[in-house]
Amino acid sequence: MWVTWREAMQRALYGENGFYIRERPSGHFRTSVAASPAFADAVLRLLGTVDAALGHPPEIDLVDVGSGDGLLVTQVLRTAGPELAERLRVTAVDLSPPPADLDKEVTWTGTLPETIAGLVIANEWLDNVPLDVAEQTPDGPRLVLVEPETGRERLGGPPGARDMEWLERWWPLGSTGLRAEIGLPRDEAWASVVSRLSRGLAVAVDYAHPVDNRPPFGTLTGYRDGACVPAVPDRSCDITAHVALDACAAAGERAGAISTTLSTQRDALRGLGVSGTRPPLSLAGTDPGGYLRALAQASQEAELIDPAGLGGFGWLSQWKRGQPVDTLSDSSPRMT
Repeated sequence: MWVTWREAMQRALYGENGFYIRERPSGHFRTSVAASPAFADAVLRLLGTVDAALGHPPEIDLVDVGSGDGLLVTQVLRTAGPELAERLRVTAVDLSPPPADLDKEVTWTGTLPETIAGLVIANEWLDNVPLDVAEQTPDGPRLVLVEPETGRERLGGPPGARDMEWLERWWPLGSTGLRAEIGLPRDEAWASVVSRLSRGLAVAVDYAHPVDNRPPFGTLTGYRDGACVPAVPDRSCDITAHVALDACAAAGERAGAISTTLSTQRDALRGLGVSGTRPPLSLAGTDPGGYLRALAQASQEAELIDPAGLGGFGWLSQWKRGQPVDTLSDSSPRMT
């Protein structure tokens, strides 16, 4: 049976016995959250900035979209000071069942809260939002169909009108390559996040590429057991594709964002105090244990901001104030 890549990804990742229904991401690929507690510390500092900007309200939200095993919110809760922790409403959004040891203060849900006031962070979520793939032909773009059990592909009909508009604006085939991943579902997913944000900050962190440097053959790939594998949507592996964060940013602005920043994880985390600076060697003579702990911390931080690795991730940050705009609930894909 031949289906579009969007349908194949939806079934493989989130359908019955889908990959993300039965698996935790930490068992298959390394994330910033798992690499070091310094990532959660940076998120906590960012939350403090948002809290101050909102005037330290009686309650403030922290929403983790695509929470996986809940590690990020767990680490933030453990290190938040008592005054902030008392006001903090923590929500982990994921389709998988909650982990057995989840902190009782965390609300685990498969859908976004209707209204959010505070910080929303979506770390490596948008890359797993299912999307269609198109290839350029002499007759114009055509959708790529896939056989889910084998990963074999063939060409189908032309994309729909909205997808064609997206391609022409954000990934014009011919001038930028022969194959594109149509990011409209990611735009709608991100807009659904921003539209629910009454005031505060929404942050998306993911592998990304800009409109003037799209990969000519796309980025669709699979991951399993820590290794990159062919993208076969048979439920056996993660299926992922890099994100057009610039297109998502535009969608967020249409959903009411009043300020947008696009940067790299390296720049964003360095601005939040993650430096990767090694401790002075003199500390080894006066406090060997402290030196080793500081050295391990520096090594973990260096991994988070390595421009050739996790530091090369894109960071999309969008502020929102005022009344929430209409949501895109009818067209939003399911949370992962």
